[in-house]
Amino acid sequence: MKLVSLHKNYSTLIKKVSQGNRKAQHELFELFAARMLSVCRQYMKSNDLAEEVMLNGFFKVITRIDSYAGQGSFEGWIRRIMVNEALSELRRRKKLQFDDESALENSLEHSAYIETELEVKELQNLIDALPNGYKTVFVLYAVEGYKHSEIAELLQISEGTSKSQLSKARAMLQAMVSKQNTTSYGTH
Repeated sequence: MKLVSLHKNYSTLIKKVSQGNRKAQHELFELFAARMLSVCRQYMKSNDLAEEVMLNGFFKVITRIDSYAGQGSFEGWIRRIMVNEALSELRRRKKLQFDDESALENSLEHSAYIETELEVKELQNLIDALPNGYKTVFVLYAVEGYKHSEIAELLQISEGTSKSQLSKARAMLQAMVSKQNTTSYGTH
């Protein structure tokens, strides 16, 4: 029986990158670029901006590779840099705004799942249509798997605001999906 490692060992590559080896830097980029562009695209409304954020993130990965302590997955470490870079870009552009947390009254945390056959691109377009505050919290929670306490710390907001933004994002997405389904299939 052959055992497969769930986490690759990138120690040789990391060492070469930290020594300034250009070929290793290129290899690192090639290994992770597609996945990290996808991460950045979750936060940015255009492919061009997502690519710019990813490139800035890779610059930080390469220049700060010595700070990777070898604990946890290397890909997870890179992913966190990309998320932080995307959040920094949103802050820099003043696109990250949050509603107050008082609108949590009709939380849709446990609302029924809406069945739909949305394509990935259509879903990304719907997520892109969300206000940036809603979108950022939604992606951090639903896609990246962060907890509300972690989101609150990352975005410097309260946990209640994080929960409220998620609730509003879900409600808005459900309304958009319902509207799209009504438009696509008509009403009877």
